[in-house]
Formats: sequence, C-alpha cells, structure tokens
Amino acid sequence: MPVVEERPRVVPAPDPGGEGEQYQARRTLARPTAAGLSAATALLVCVGGGVWAFVALRLNVATLVDSAGNGVDFLSRTVPLDFPPAGELLSLTWQTLAIVISATLLSVVLSVPLALLAARNTTPGRTSRGVSRTVIVLCRAVPEVVFAIAAFRVFGLGGMTGVVALGIHSVGMVGKLYADAFEQIDEGPRTALRATGAGALQQITGAVLPQALPSLVATALHRLDINLRASAVLGFVGVNGLGYALSTAIGTLNYRRAMAVALVLLVLCFVAESVSGAIRRTLLQDVTTTARTSRRARRTEALRLTQLREPEPKRSPAQEAAGAPRTLPRWDAPRLRRATWVVLGLALLVASAWGAGLSWRTLRRGTESFFPTLGDFLPPSTGGITGQLWADLWVTLQIALAGTFIGVVLALPLGALAARNVVGSHRVARFFRTLVLMVRAVPELVLAIVFVVVTGLGAVAGALALGIGSVGLLGKLVADSLEETDPGPARALTATGARRHQVFFGSVLPRAWPAIVGHLLYQLDVNVRSATLLGIVGAGGIGYDLLNAARVLQFPVVTSVVLMVLAVVLLIEGLAVWVRKVYA
Repeated sequence: MPVVEERPRVVPAPDPGGEGEQYQARRTLARPTAAGLSAATALLVCVGGGVWAFVALRLNVATLVDSAGNGVDFLSRTVPLDFPPAGELLSLTWQTLAIVISATLLSVVLSVPLALLAARNTTPGRTSRGVSRTVIVLCRAVPEVVFAIAAFRVFGLGGMTGVVALGIHSVGMVGKLYADAFEQIDEGPRTALRATGAGALQQITGAVLPQALPSLVATALHRLDINLRASAVLGFVGVNGLGYALSTAIGTLNYRRAMAVALVLLVLCFVAESVSGAIRRTLLQDVTTTARTSRRARRTEALRLTQLREPEPKRSPAQEAAGAPRTLPRWDAPRLRRATWVVLGLALLVASAWGAGLSWRTLRRGTESFFPTLGDFLPPSTGGITGQLWADLWVTLQIALAGTFIGVVLALPLGALAARNVVGSHRVARFFRTLVLMVRAVPELVLAIVFVVVTGLGAVAGALALGIGSVGLLGKLVADSLEETDPGPARALTATGARRHQVFFGSVLPRAWPAIVGHLLYQLDVNVRSATLLGIVGAGGIGYDLLNAARVLQFPVVTSVVLMVLAVVLLIEGLAVWVRKVYA
C-alpha cells in the first residue's frame, strides 16, 4: 500500500501587489520555554511530593475508620462543655483581645518605615531595599512561638511577651503587603507635590500614605484575625489569655474545659474574621474605584493637590480689619461619623495597651536584658541529637506536604463554588464562602489537639489538622483569584453558546492559574511553619524538639531548630518567587 505524504495546505495569499504569491498556512503554537518547563517540573515535583507524603503517612480511609471509635469516645468526654465562670471568661477574652490588638498595632508601627525602605518608588538605594526585604522575610520565616520563647526570657510572664512575639512575627506579612501597596500608588499626586518644592517626607505624608491608607488598614485588619488564631499557640509558652487556659486544660486532660475554651476562641475568630472582612471589602472598594479612574481624572486630582499646596492668598487690610472669618470644613454627618470612629479606635488602642500590661518600665527592663538573653541562644548547637533533629525535620516536611495536598484537593472545588462568576448564583457562592470562613476560623492547633486524641500521637494528626486548616485560607484565595479574572473572554465564550463548565476550563481557570499556583506554594510555606508549631501538642515533627529544648533551657538547640526550619522555608519562598515570575 503506497505511503501518502501529508503536505501543508496551500492557500492563496492576499495579493495586494498583484504578484499572485502563495503561502503555506500553519497553525502557530507557542513553544514552551526552558524556564516554563522548569517551573512546570518544579510544580510536578511538589505535587508528587504531596502524594508521596500522603501515602507514606498512611492517610487513607482505613485509618479514619479505625479511629472512628476514638472519635466517638473523645466526643463523649467533651460533653457537657465546662465553660469557665462568666467573670473569668470575660477576663480571659479581654486579655487575648488586648494582646492581639496591641501586637497588630506594634506590627503596623514597625512595618510602615520598613515598607517605605523596601519599596522601589520610595527608596532608590538597592542596599537599603535589600536589607529591609531581608528583615521582612526573616520575621515571616521564624515561627511566632520562637519569638515567644525569646520574649519570655526577656520580659517574663505577662502580656508583653505575647505582644512582642506576635508583633515582630507579623512584620513579615504586614511589611511585605505594605511595600507592595506603596509600589502600586499613582505617582501623579506625588509628582505634583514634588513640583511645588515638597521634600521627601512631605511627599510621603501628603501623597504616598493617603493613597495607600485603605490597603494599609485592610492589611492590619486581616492580620488582626490571623493573630487572634495564633494567640492559642502562645498559651503553651506562658502567655496569658484563652490560649493559656486551653493549654492548662489540655495538660490536665480536662477535655470538657478545653473544648469549651476552644469553642469560645472559634466564635471569637469567626466574629473577628467577619467584621474585619466586611471592613476590608468596604475599604478596598475605594481602592478599586481609584485604580479604575481615567487619566484625565488623575491629572485633575494632581492639579487640585498642586493648588492646595500653593500659598494661601494674602487677605486685604480691609478683610483683616473687618475680621473676615477663614473658611473651614463643615462638621456634616460623614465627617462627624469619621471623627467618631477615629476617637473610638484610639480609645480601643489605649485600652488594649493597658489591658496587655504594657509599660515603659517593663520595656526598659527588657531592653537591658536583651543582649544577655541573645547570648543564651548563641552559638547554635544540636545538643548531641543531630540525627534526631534531621529525622524530625524530614517528618515535618512530610506533614506539610501531605497537609497541603489534602488542602488542595478540598480547597479547589470549594473555592470554585465560592466564586460568584463560576457558579452564577450569589446564594450558592455566599453559602460556600461562609463554609470556608467557618473552617478558617478554627485554629490549626485546636484541630491538632482533636486529631491527636482521635488518631493518636504522630504525624497523621498533624497532616490531617493542616489539611483541614488549609481549606480555609486556600479556599478563600482560590475564590478571590477566580473572581478577579477579566470577565470579557468568559462573556465571549458564553455568547458562542459554551456551557458553564466550558467557560470555566476554557477562560476563567487558565487566567487565574498563575495566581492559584502562587497561592499553593504560599500555602506550603505556611504549612511548614505550622507543622513546626503542631509538634508542640504531639502532632509529630521537629516542633516537639523545639518545645522540649526550651523547657530544659537548651536555647542553642532552639537556635539550631530555627535555622533548620528557616532554610526549608527560604527554599520554598525562593521557589515560589521564581515560579510566579515565570508564570507572570
């Protein structure tokens, strides 16, 4: 049978010159680049690592079925719930809120100058930007419990330990997002101020900070509810509040009291997340509106700012003699409402500082003992358990990979169902948004405690806790990324008669995929740090070695554990940055 050679189809070309030329029409496909193939390979390795860790830890239906009896027995030991007396419960709740609010305020105060130094448009020097970025990354990479251990050595018992630990750790996230907000401002108003002779500080206070203010407040509120969940961990190192009551109840096997306190903490986290989310959405509407204004509107705003910077025209002697009044803004309802919220906010901050026990005397005493305490942690040492530390670090990485894999499998469909442009129903999207929010309100430490009791000590409990906990954050990020895609291509596909699933896989998901990939790697980064913390309650990994070394005052071992975890976190952080650049 003769072999027929396929030839490219020859069609007549447009012939504007009258020469009757022909060309070969071929379908053009984008050739994969080496960087793209490398990034895809790295992602496949991460996914494969998650599947491998899931199998290696024996996370399957049989494991859950075998633990069902323990779960029923645990539930019988938690009811009826034993809540603390009303006065004690209110006192614990106020202590926790005071510490969390003060810590968030501290992170904002520290992050604003760091972010200004880290942003390209406010700091031209590469050295200053590099140092600031390094400080921000280190604050994010070191777990908050490590800062709490060091702060406990400096300040002792009291709320100051929790405020410093949460505040410094929060700089890692708040500083990064603040720097991004500063870099995304419109340079028009700042250029107008510069044209009037304003200095660098006047440009920052008059143009940079006002434009970024909604994003700054939204980030601070977002960090507030994160710190509220993290406060449960600090109770295990002696910080007062609901976390300390939870750790005391767990230590005495009083599960009725422990679950009652955990329920209070869950409700508190849910309320804080709901309130801060509503405020953030309101504030970010202003940001979106500002970002979508036309160039003419921005030029008008710049001209207005320039006119405001011009000197006030000198009044005539007749006006001065007649005492002509200066015009001031009226105290209308919106201005009065804003002033009321500002006063209430300042009062809450002052009351929180007082409730957390902050004082200049405590700060001065801590400053004097800072360097001696730092010497206790240096130089690093493994304390003769080098092999055990590396083995436990490997288990921690397994827990993080398996937990991320579980979270991805559950969060991707939940996040899609929570996106309004995917499901097409506001009620369905709102229901799944609320479900994701409820899951996110549960601290991973509480989940770890439950799974440790149900499945026993070890890595299985840690992986399950991280898997369920990842659904909250990852589901929200996936839903946001899907909703932020350009609706134009999706409408075009819908107009051709494409069905909803075809529009999703053909338009929405491909455009949101780069952001989703970044979220997956970010979740893995978070889970490595969280897996370290979960070892405190017996969920396996190197966290147990960390807490045990702190209890026996082996602080050089604590430093070694921190450096080992830091190396893994920075490796994942570098991989995430590289993959995002490739897919950008």
